Amino acid sequence: MTGPAADRVTPGAAAPAAQGRRELTYAVLLCLAGAGLALWASTRTWSVELAARPAPLPPVRAARTGAVLLPWLPALAVVGLAGGGAVLATRGVPRRLIGVLLLALGVAVAVGGGYGVVAGFDGAVSRQWPALCLVGGLLAALGGGLTTLRGARWPGMGARYERPARGAAGPARGEATAGPVTGRRTTEAWDALDRGEDPTAD
Repeated sequence: MTGPAADRVTPGAAAPAAQGRRELTYAVLLCLAGAGLALWASTRTWSVELAARPAPLPPVRAARTGAVLLPWLPALAVVGLAGGGAVLATRGVPRRLIGVLLLALGVAVAVGGGYGVVAGFDGAVSRQWPALCLVGGLLAALGGGLTTLRGARWPGMGARYERPARGAAGPARGEATAGPVTGRRTTEAWDALDRGEDPTAD
């Protein structure tokens, strides 16, 4: 069958690709949002300690952020942000391996946030910031888990511009084919261009 009807893509064939793109978008957004939230929350003040001094000197206020109390926490969050971008740039098995890494990082960040929620830091403690780290870590872990389970089926970045596999599709019978020449014909085409001739003219 030739003509416009032959070029139509059936809904059944397009559905898996569209679903893969949606899942890829969700996973990347989860990783970026979770890691970004954890990074921001780790820079907030988690505890404030007042150190008394002899009168009439006022007490010294020592504010400690999550990055000071848990220095590894923002570092993991930064790696999580980079991993979210790597999910877009990879495909297949490497993408799934990155998903495993993001899952582990998200769990570690969530553990750090949970520790900040229950730990007995000195002075007045703000529990909402470590709680946000906990939430951010869980979001990043969810995105990493989704990538681990489904990432191998998702399209790669710029997949729509990739050349189709040989034999997967071709021109209909009777249609003219147009495309780059290869081998000896390529050299002949360049020679014709050097002479000022049109190599495509019959």
